[in-house]
Amino acid sequence: MVRVLLNVPKQVRKGEPFDVKLLISHPMESGQRRDAMGLAIPRDIVRRLVCTFDTEEVFGMDLFPAIAANPFLVFSAQIERSGTLSIMFTDDHGVVQTETAAVEAV
Repeated sequence: MVRVLLNVPKQVRKGEPFDVKLLISHPMESGQRRDAMGLAIPRDIVRRLVCTFDTEEVFGMDLFPAIAANPFLVFSAQIERSGTLSIMFTDDHGVVQTETAAVEAV
């Protein structure tokens, strides 16, 4: 399991953008390096990241081998009601992980 730090304000104003900050502790191995024995290290990157608010997708991105290890991502979102923000990502090994945070709209 990958360690994820999700930073979202607990309260936001309705209709105003707010920052979602995400740190994914993942090696993001490109597949181009070799180990001490000269064998290729298998590729292992986060491929797809999707952010949903309740069931509505608010942000999505595909990641590629050029991304750094332990990526720090920041994007903006905007909501009109209170609910749950979910971040889901999938890596090359098929591991799917979801992190959630409650957000209150005032």
